[in-house]
Amino acid sequence: MSKQKFALLTLTVTAAGAVAAHRFVSFAGAQLATASAAALGVSTFAAVKDDDLAIDVIGTTVVESGGVIAVGDALVTTATGTAIKNPAVGTEVVLAYALDSASAAGEFIEVLLVRS
Repeated sequence: MSKQKFALLTLTVTAAGAVAAHRFVSFAGAQLATASAAALGVSTFAAVKDDDLAIDVIGTTVVESGGVIAVGDALVTTATGTAIKNPAVGTEVVLAYALDSASAAGEFIEVLLVRS
């Protein structure tokens, strides 16, 4: 797991349900459940419904991989809020660029958050 991150803006939201650490989170405070969707940012820790939840929004952060990722890959979300390489089929929202690589799902990598 990358130990480095440099969040320039972290916002606190109320968790809309269970959220795992290092997952993409919606503007409503829910862990993303739709592949290639837009996100507010990445959760910094796990939370349950109605907990205060810190979301890294601008800068670099750590996210859980959903598959193989190379440095520089454009990243989108899976239906579980993890990051995967953009499959580029036309409707994806790029959320970040990989600063680390992952050889499989379940690894934690540093990413540069972006706004599409």
